[in-house]
Amino acid sequence: MPDRTILHLDMNAFFASVEQQANPALRGKPIAVIGSAKRTVITTASYEARACGVKTGMTVFEGRQKCPGLLLVVGDNRKYTHTSSQIMAMLQEYTPLVEVFSIDEAFLDLTGSVGLFGNAERIAYLLKAQIRHQFGLTCSIGIAPNKLLAKLASEMKKPDGLTFISPAEVARILDAVPVGDLCGIGKKTERLLTLYGIRSCGDLGRFPVEILSRKFGIIGERLHQMGLGVDNSPVVPAEDADEVKSVGHSTTLARDLTEREEILKCLLQLAEMVGRRARRYRVQGKTVTLTVRYADFTTFNRQESCAAPINRSEDIYRAAVQILDNLHLEQPVRLLGVRLTNLRHSAEQLPLFVDERKKALATCVMDSVNNRYGDFAVTFGTLLHEEKGSKVISPAWRPDGIRRVEVE
Repeated sequence: MPDRTILHLDMNAFFASVEQQANPALRGKPIAVIGSAKRTVITTASYEARACGVKTGMTVFEGRQKCPGLLLVVGDNRKYTHTSSQIMAMLQEYTPLVEVFSIDEAFLDLTGSVGLFGNAERIAYLLKAQIRHQFGLTCSIGIAPNKLLAKLASEMKKPDGLTFISPAEVARILDAVPVGDLCGIGKKTERLLTLYGIRSCGDLGRFPVEILSRKFGIIGERLHQMGLGVDNSPVVPAEDADEVKSVGHSTTLARDLTEREEILKCLLQLAEMVGRRARRYRVQGKTVTLTVRYADFTTFNRQESCAAPINRSEDIYRAAVQILDNLHLEQPVRLLGVRLTNLRHSAEQLPLFVDERKKALATCVMDSVNNRYGDFAVTFGTLLHEEKGSKVISPAWRPDGIRRVEVE
């Protein structure tokens, strides 16, 4: 593959920075963005809070232990998704090859663009200046011959950094980089590699690939390539991405549930969230999956296949309830999730029979109101007094498309 120029852009403390920009009283202060539910964790923290040891995933209690002056801000998903969508659209001005990696990250293939703007570093500085001017935010950027190295480079200088890795520098840089710093190598794999004396990326690249293949199977060769800094994966724009395989929502409950009535209300809410998203993108699914996590974090999934593809919330709910009725819940429930799979795209047409047509029209009207005025502006009577919807957006959210559906 010919030499490429890949840029990875990573917004700095994105949720917290957006909140600080929106509210000047928060600027320069340690803040943590949290969900609105009683049982919540820190989604992200400002760099002022991080300096005190506050990290993503901590409970509020843990965060305040680290930083007694920590200010808590309930996250505003619409604000973050709106800002992210604007930034991602801005990236298209520099290249059509933009892959949105998450709500605050993107890869750009600049191979065909550098001649138009001078060089990759100039593009990076233009991006940083434009984002700071238009949004008041900072980002860290990495530039390298491939996506693996570009993401690694963007992590090297934070916040507001810019790191360039040239092909000639790859071996030298990887010799000093811990193997766990590579995107795609998790804690478990890192621990296993350490047992073989592999601590740096350079160690991984030099380690016999035959042994890696015996230990890790088909990913052994991939690990070897990663250790050498080799990554031939393309930057994939949204329009070229694979079709979605599922639509799902899950939520950690404000408290552990044991009563069936309370569990059913939560399932109805989740079914409406899944159904509405499926209808928005005109897909139906034949399989409903229920996810249950107990208070001790034991988690399992159960599936129910439907006779025909569905996307109405009531149908999804009934399938989830049928799964629940076949379970014997041994502990209080901490998390519930509903997922629709085996998807197919559906044409817009009204059902033949009058009763079904009325239901379809009512659902359409309900969706239109909620799309305009916000989630659950119109909802089922049993949910009128319930806290509605997931309040913490997943960092893996991506704008503009059905692939961007996983919110917890």
